[in-house]
Amino acid sequence: MHKKLFIPGPTEVRPEMLKHMGTPMIGHRSKEFSQLLGEVTPKVQKLLYTKDHVFMSTSSSTGVMEGVVRNLVEKKVLACYCGAFSERWAEIAEANGKETDRLEVEWGRAILPEMVDEKLKKGGHETVIIVHNETSTGVMNPIREVAQMMKEKYPDVLLAVDAVSSMAGVKIDVDGWGLDVCLAGLQKAFALPPGLAVFSVSDRALEKAKKVPHRGYYFDFLVFRKYWDKVQTPTTPSIPHLFALNKQMDDMFREGLEQRFARHGQMAKVARDWGKKHFALYAQPGYESVTLTTYVNTREISVAGLNEELAKRGAVISNGYGKTKEKAFRIAHMGDTTLDELNELLGWIDEILGLS
Repeated sequence: MHKKLFIPGPTEVRPEMLKHMGTPMIGHRSKEFSQLLGEVTPKVQKLLYTKDHVFMSTSSSTGVMEGVVRNLVEKKVLACYCGAFSERWAEIAEANGKETDRLEVEWGRAILPEMVDEKLKKGGHETVIIVHNETSTGVMNPIREVAQMMKEKYPDVLLAVDAVSSMAGVKIDVDGWGLDVCLAGLQKAFALPPGLAVFSVSDRALEKAKKVPHRGYYFDFLVFRKYWDKVQTPTTPSIPHLFALNKQMDDMFREGLEQRFARHGQMAKVARDWGKKHFALYAQPGYESVTLTTYVNTREISVAGLNEELAKRGAVISNGYGKTKEKAFRIAHMGDTTLDELNELLGWIDEILGLS
């Protein structure tokens, strides 16, 4: 029996999207492919409220995270670390030989503009890398406020954002906020299978890349830009994902972006209210994620045991990540998940745990 996914990713994929993944194949250097790429790219730009370049990478988001440090950092980067996935980005920077200044906060806390300001005052940073929605802790960092502070005080420092588990679930105004790179994978709030990443790149980020040696090839932003002139991708793309993404973007616009974001907000409120009643929220108050909620396991339940019972009902949630395993648990409410589906899940948990 298929278990409906309420985990931070991959998320549940509608059968019609899987059907579009099976669209008959076309050549990736054909006119038909250029037409497909030329159709879907402006739709993602519309989602991100941007006129910046948007590229498609046949990879996980981690590949584009590595691309950011290889393209936008010659020497020194400020890595904002507030959980497992933001720590990974710092590790990627270090693995690529970049001087990495870490801004670290306790798990569950948010990265605030004044913290970034305090680090940037020291000088020498070329780029700030920060996660919008930290999947391990359920914290949503105030990216708009961080970006505003940087525009006012550090206009020459680039800002790159991992929006892996927020893009397509909350409004991200790339141009209005002033983001130089914004990246995500399709397996989260886009509600598509994993295997394709999308990312926006500003003109000044492309200019910066020209000055950075040893960018590699697969994730060289300038190579992506060169091939876009022919409405192509540098290397063989996942064409099935692009067929499905093209259809999913149409469905998003049919729902309405504001309505989609409002639906995510409604689900987040229900998930938080339930958590405050029966457990406790892991995230710092005021900075809770809109696409997933992380709960402190105050009742010391067996999360693995809960999932065994949920599996009998056709659902699965996520245990805590890394050091929070069994000490916390996570419920995702993103993508095409509905409020009714979330309420049904929470009702099952109430039943299993005997909660009133």
